[in-house]
Amino acid sequence: MPTVGFLSPNSEVAARDWTTAFVQRLHDLGWIEGRTVQIEYRWEDGKVERSSEFVNELLRLKVDVIVTHGVPNIVGAINATSTVPIVFPLATDPVGSGFVASLARPGGNVTGLSILSRDLAGKRMELLGELLPGLHELAVIGDSSAFLEIKEVQAVATSANLALNVVNVGKAGEIAPAIEKLKGRVDALYVCATPFANTNRYEINAAALAAGLPTMHGFREGVDAGAVMSYGPNFPDLFRRAAHFVDKILRGGKPADIPVEQPTKFDLVINLKTAKALGLNVSPTVLARADQVIE
Repeated sequence: MPTVGFLSPNSEVAARDWTTAFVQRLHDLGWIEGRTVQIEYRWEDGKVERSSEFVNELLRLKVDVIVTHGVPNIVGAINATSTVPIVFPLATDPVGSGFVASLARPGGNVTGLSILSRDLAGKRMELLGELLPGLHELAVIGDSSAFLEIKEVQAVATSANLALNVVNVGKAGEIAPAIEKLKGRVDALYVCATPFANTNRYEINAAALAAGLPTMHGFREGVDAGAVMSYGPNFPDLFRRAAHFVDKILRGGKPADIPVEQPTKFDLVINLKTAKALGLNVSPTVLARADQVIE
């Protein structure tokens, strides 16, 4: 029975919808967990420093493919093996990060799906501007793995004449104090789409609400956790598509020959309950563009 190593930088609870989508699609393709395929799960709970430990653990189990995401995990897996196939269900900039040679021909033992986070930064800031016509000062919060997205946000802010406050956090305990310092200084908070942000989305949104700051996330789970708005790829869809990569590899395909794919499904989600709590009036124009509105 082939074995898939599934390494998540999130907690099991935080990644539940994505994992379920992946496993269900594998099932649809004939790979039934416990019967025709074994899946070894490892959860980092946001502690990315455990990346190498878990990667090596999976390699000792002689897994046939490693499925993982988050820069530290992908880099850790690439550094640990040049032979075991690696599939990333999502990566911010796989070419720019050096994970693959090109989208069309990845080369090596790595392939997967890009989430276009850098390209989407401008769209998210545009939507924030529509939500907050008086937006002049913005804060962006992210951990070390968000450096590419932060760079893109800085470029967009400069071209839009927005004052930008960059907030770097690396531990859950740093979130609330960092956001509290923004109170009264900025108009909104842009949250980078990283595993750290997903794992700590409740803490981020609670602190932002307490500081009176509307938040923009890169994935809809952030809105489910209390953010005002999110715009980005549909992550469960990306994990479903990642199952196809695993299917091809388990049937003899080589990662080097499997092109990296890009998102096809994007969601704009708005939380009217949070908007009301912050005293925001969401225009009918913005609401009409939303794929889902949480009331």
